[in-house]
Formats: sequence, structure tokens, C-alpha cells
Amino acid sequence: MLEPNGSQSVDRALGLLAMVGRHAERGAGLSDLVEESGLNKATARRLLLALIRSGLVQQDHATRRYYLGEEAYVLGSLASRRFGLLQVSMESLVRLSRKTEDSSFVSIRRDTFSVCLYREEGTYPVRTHALQAGFEHPLGCGAGSLAMLAALDDDEVEAILAANAKFLEEHYAMLPPERIRQDVAATRARGYALNPGLIIRNSWGMGAVVRYPDGRVAGALSIAAIDSRMQEPRQRELAVHLLEETARVEERLAQMFSFKYSPRENGAAVAR
Repeated sequence: MLEPNGSQSVDRALGLLAMVGRHAERGAGLSDLVEESGLNKATARRLLLALIRSGLVQQDHATRRYYLGEEAYVLGSLASRRFGLLQVSMESLVRLSRKTEDSSFVSIRRDTFSVCLYREEGTYPVRTHALQAGFEHPLGCGAGSLAMLAALDDDEVEAILAANAKFLEEHYAMLPPERIRQDVAATRARGYALNPGLIIRNSWGMGAVVRYPDGRVAGALSIAAIDSRMQEPRQRELAVHLLEETARVEERLAQMFSFKYSPRENGAAVAR
């Protein structure tokens, strides 16, 4: 059994691992990780060395930046069968970007934030780079992120807004909680989320929630484009494509998570 100090070290190391993952292809510098984690440099370096020894993190010898290691890839591959939203979304992302010529994304929820798993580039020559793989936003900020928040019940929405209140105030002043509540209501009424350049000017986004067969939020698909490409009536056209692909992804998830039921003696059904 871990001693308290050992348990704290594990928590800190796993926190650093998550931070390295969020930097994705860019890699994370030691100074970045020290600032984000609040750890001192020596402690952060010691924990990173432990993660390197385990294969979960690698350090580029030329740039000295940290990246997810081979063992992290192996663990992710093993988990993908159960949590394989990226895997089952790829065809839909390719189709979305081919049909619209704009960039498409798949994101998932991570606690009170959303994180982008993948970006499929469109062919339109002028692109928005507001969202890249590994980028995080508080739930409700950004199209896919807003779609996920709007799919939750009101109590959970309020709990998430309360948890993110300080971060929103410091980093997303353009999106106070009351504005996010209004956007949640509009998303529910519309059937998809719309971000009219609120985070980065002239960068618009549209998102739709993806659900597991039991109704839980699995993630979101979204499209991003420069503002001139997401006005009416093209906005309605994009929404049709987005919702079609969202439905396809949900069908694949239903196949992946299909349950077989057998009756209990009292008549209730159980999964096996």
C-alpha cells in the first residue's frame, strides 16, 4: 500500500503525463510543465524521469521537449476498443472535410474540459487554426465543447460552470457563465452548437454531440471555418452534413457496445 507521500507522487506524475499528452505533437518544454503544474523544477524533472523510465514519456534529445512515449501508445491502443471514438469517427471526419472543404474535428470530455483528439484538414485554401489535436477548452467554450455541455442535465451544467468559474473569468472573459447558459439553451433548441467567432475572431465553428448507446456523452464532432463560410444559408447545409455523420458514428458505437440481454426471474433484463 502506498504511503501518503508515495500516493501524492503518483498523482503528480499522472498529472504531468496528462499535461504532456495535451501538448500532443508540439511537445512540452520543462518550463511549460513547471508553470502548468505548479511544481518546482526539480520535482517536475524527477517525476518526468520516472515517466521516461516507464516508457510513458519520451524526451527529444535535440529540442529537450517531452512527448508521449511508446508505452502510452500501447495503453491507448488497448483502451481504444472500449473508448474508440476516434477510431469509429475517422471515416466521418474524412467525409465531412471532403464534402465541406473545411476542417473537421472529434473531441471528448475530460472532466470539466473538452480536448480535441484529431483534426482532419479541409481543402479550402483559407483555414482557421483555432483548434488542434491536444487543445483543451472549458466545456461550453467552442462548438464541440458546447455541444457536449448542452447534452448534460441542468444540474451538471451548473456544477461544471461553477468548477470552471475562475478559469473562465481569467481566460475566457468573452464567455461569462450567463452567456454559456444562453448558448446551451440555443444549442438544445437548434440541435447543434454554433460558435460565431467568440474565442478567436473570424473563426466560426459548428458542433454536434455524439452519444453512447446508453445516452451518455461520448464526445462531439465539429467543423471550423472562416466566418464568411459559415453564414446562412450555408450554415444549414453544414448542419445537415454534421448531423448525418454524427448519426453514423453513433451507429458504429452502438455496434461496438452492443449488449445481449437475458431475462431475470423477476422479469428485469441484465446485460451479459
